[in-house]
Amino acid sequence: MSYQPLSLMTAAARKTSLPRLCLGVLVIVVASVALQQGLFSLPRLFLSEDGYADFLGRMLSGDNPAGLFVMLLTMGTLGLGCWVAARLVHGRPGRSLGGPWPLGVAQFLSCAVILVPLYLGIGAVQSLPMSGEMLPGLPAGQWLMLLIPTLLALLIQTGSEELLFRGYLQSQLAARLPHPAAWLILPSALFALGHYAPGVYGGNALLVALWAFVFGLAAADLTARSGTIGPALALHFANNLLAIAVVSPQGQMSGLALWQLPFDATDEAAMLGVLPLDLLGILVGWLATRLALRV
Repeated sequence: MSYQPLSLMTAAARKTSLPRLCLGVLVIVVASVALQQGLFSLPRLFLSEDGYADFLGRMLSGDNPAGLFVMLLTMGTLGLGCWVAARLVHGRPGRSLGGPWPLGVAQFLSCAVILVPLYLGIGAVQSLPMSGEMLPGLPAGQWLMLLIPTLLALLIQTGSEELLFRGYLQSQLAARLPHPAAWLILPSALFALGHYAPGVYGGNALLVALWAFVFGLAAADLTARSGTIGPALALHFANNLLAIAVVSPQGQMSGLALWQLPFDATDEAAMLGVLPLDLLGILVGWLATRLALRV
């Protein structure tokens, strides 16, 4: 395997000590939380106490379009936090975290045109045995009207996560620690930790975290092979487009889906039935991306 292209991202990495990296992560967290608190305080200016409590409840559940939009858009604060940490802590331009932008955009587009139809096909295969039990989500007209804003919100959400885990963490670790295991495994483990949510997934929380770890490894590998976050972003975007905007489990984060599966994310038996195909989807998507880029 050739990870030489990763030098396109590590070349700009300065001040690579591990304590400085920890400080950078702290800056990202503080900046993100502060920005989110500022954004959440705005509706309080216009809503009553009951109205504001209802707004927060709808956002945290994500089972309605407005709430899920807010949830996805607030993830953009992570990306902004990465830019702040890159400049203040490491003395590198924030735009350098993703690799060369023209190359990254070209790689994203060339991969997305393959991965989006591929993931939609995987979703169709996954849903076929349950087709008679599927529940309608948004009405088709409303779903189409919201499609462009949904795509933009998903791009902000997935782009911010990729900028953090594959852009900031992976490139800074790779500039400091040459062995691939360090910058493949650690960001992927943190990515998995961010997806560990027993309150959402119940007994499936560890399985979902395992899925996220495998996804993180695939995304990190693609980033190292390509020298930008573009391919990993395309993989992440295609996956979340299917899981959030097309077919989702009932309940949390189902507010923008066209169809809903006949179970929610806490149903252990049902989730065990779909996770293997989800893992296979990561493998197929990883292979398709490598073939598209010939890396």
